[in-house]
Amino acid sequence: MSDKSEQQRLTVFKTYKLYVGGKFPRSESGRVYEVTDSKGNWLANAPLSSRKDARDAVVAARKAFGGWSGATAYNRGQVLYRVAEMLEGRRDQFVREVADAEGLSKSKAAAVVDATVDRWVWYAGWTDKIAQVIGGANPVAGPYFNLSSPEPTGVVAVLAPQESSFLGLVSVVAPVIATGNTAIVVASERAPLPALSLGEVLATSDVPGGVVNVLSGRTAEIAAPLAAHQDVNAIDLAGADDVLAKELEIAAADNLKRVLRPQPVDYFETPGIERMTAFLETKTVWHPTGSLGASGSSY
Repeated sequence: MSDKSEQQRLTVFKTYKLYVGGKFPRSESGRVYEVTDSKGNWLANAPLSSRKDARDAVVAARKAFGGWSGATAYNRGQVLYRVAEMLEGRRDQFVREVADAEGLSKSKAAAVVDATVDRWVWYAGWTDKIAQVIGGANPVAGPYFNLSSPEPTGVVAVLAPQESSFLGLVSVVAPVIATGNTAIVVASERAPLPALSLGEVLATSDVPGGVVNVLSGRTAEIAAPLAAHQDVNAIDLAGADDVLAKELEIAAADNLKRVLRPQPVDYFETPGIERMTAFLETKTVWHPTGSLGASGSSY
């Protein structure tokens, strides 16, 4: 009999779960689907989200919106930076998952993960600056101050890119929450594991439960109820093909959702501010100034 130290121990397989409202439920349907690597080898079973899971995620996102949108922009920046810290600490895990998901070498996967962490830091720096860039005082013909400032749209459904399972994912999620919105994220259908692991990072960071909710499964099946949901204010169609995008845009028109259409993007390029401004509303305030009345008094 061989020595116990020479015996091979059994691998502890990871159980991937959804991330909804700060908790880790399995799909209420109990369904799962097989996730394979680029060569067709089995990696894990991922939850196959249902319409009920999508509705639960909307409830969680709406509940979290008031606190998150009401937080100071500086505080949101601190929270996003904390997420980057946690990602850096779990770098090896994400390198492995990205390599498996996208069929990359370890060195290329490492470059993707490093770029992803940097992307979180980049958006963390924008939280308290975007208002100065797109807001400000407006010249008007009259004795008034006219001030415009951005406000978050609300609950945003995000279809994550299908091919860029981690860098693309973060590139569409971070700008949504950086500006005070809450998000329901539909992970890449073929490669959902990095997104589900991101949920674990968010849970152990300072991101309040419900600010980001991560669902895995069939993109079209989950996206349909989100596009038609009356309590979803906007939808990013980054992960939809042309046919699905058209169907979802038609459904989204019912409650006048903001819609960001899919477009070709090089996620390694430094992003502009377009994904932040896409889900911001502009509030304009008028206030009298200058001389008032016949006496010429002013304040």
